[in-house]
Amino acid sequence: MEKNKISCPIEYSVALLGGKWKLPIIHALVRNDVVRFKELERMIAGITPKMLSMQLKSLETDGLVERTVYATVPPTVEYKLTEVGRSVKPMMNELEKSGLYHQSLTK
Repeated sequence: MEKNKISCPIEYSVALLGGKWKLPIIHALVRNDVVRFKELERMIAGITPKMLSMQLKSLETDGLVERTVYATVPPTVEYKLTEVGRSVKPMMNELEKSGLYHQSLTK
């Protein structure tokens, strides 16, 4: 379903942030402010460069991530959250707290 046809805000958020890789990418950007592509690739275990590139393009299209390219050889590309992207920081903090709590219950 297209995001612009979703009226429920929860469904819209899930459509925007859903999938295996978007939340780990956003989490890495929340924690590190500005990150280069290769650094992101190292931070997110199991992600391929192609998948990282696709997910970053999607997040950029949705206005959550800003991409800056520097004219160096080879080109340097940095990513950071936009103002809209930073608005998910409180949710990310709560997800992290919830995850830590549930992990502690299973130890």
